[in-house]
Amino acid sequence: MLKNNVIAHFGKLENVAKALSISVAAVSQWKDVIPEKNAYRLQEITNGKLKIDRELYQKS
Repeated sequence: MLKNNVIAHFGKLENVAKALSISVAAVSQWKDVIPEKNAYRLQEITNGKLKIDRELYQKS
């Protein structure tokens, strides 16, 4: 799941942090691809509106 898609869905970093019950600082530290555990949580929170792309998390 890409950070820019998550922010676009929620509107701003603060809303993403609130949805996940984490700090804004934690969200701001994400790279382009968000941490896998948060991607699964967001998929559930958004009832599938945001979907995890498993290919982004596959180990080479």
